[in-house]
Amino acid sequence: MILCMTESLLAPADIEALWLTLKLASVVTVLLLIISTPLALWLSDDDTFQTINRSKVKGIVQAVIALPLVLPPTVLGFYLLIAFSPNSLPGQFSHAIGLGSLAFSFSGLVIASMIYSLPFVVQPLINAFNAIGPRHAEAAATLGAGRWDTLRYITLPLARPGFISAGVLGFAHTVGEFGVVLMIGGNIAGETRVASVQIYDHVEALAYPQAHTLSAILLLFSFVVLLWVYARRPGNTEAKAWL
Repeated sequence: MILCMTESLLAPADIEALWLTLKLASVVTVLLLIISTPLALWLSDDDTFQTINRSKVKGIVQAVIALPLVLPPTVLGFYLLIAFSPNSLPGQFSHAIGLGSLAFSFSGLVIASMIYSLPFVVQPLINAFNAIGPRHAEAAATLGAGRWDTLRYITLPLARPGFISAGVLGFAHTVGEFGVVLMIGGNIAGETRVASVQIYDHVEALAYPQAHTLSAILLLFSFVVLLWVYARRPGNTEAKAWL
């Protein structure tokens, strides 16, 4: 029934854009969780997996990760577009391994979205690892557990709420991207035209009812995501009552 109502409200191009947005956000979220876990472990206060002196490079790495938070999306998208050009090293590498051009392609969109959403995944994981503290790892070490056993059976299970929050925030942020997506992916139907770009097309064509419908869907989705994230905070019984 819900599917029928959605099809009656949305044009096929809108449904295609929403499906592509969900596909992009899902791929980006999974890849970011894989990449961000060791990165967040290294940046956290946990000394279990520290192999080099973090004090020398930790600030630089954190600044690079946080750049998407302060950079205009068009600036980030412009430099990524240059980096993805056929004459650049990443562009030549993508051609060498058979990916073709990263610019104006779904693969390039995934890489750009990962860079743009990276701080929204890394920071919740760092907070989750810091919240665990060293006590559990020290207790495991006294019982003869190795570093990998401690990570697998203690650290990762205890950090589960952080993984959920990181995944939800990364997914939601990817869904709402516009500037970076437009700069890197352009406006190719079925390939790079996500929901935010489709809304922009509707506004340019003065098709305000269609733009309103898509915008309302994204607005409702964003509100539900934020409500869920805040409801997971300890003691926030008011937000939990809505879920």
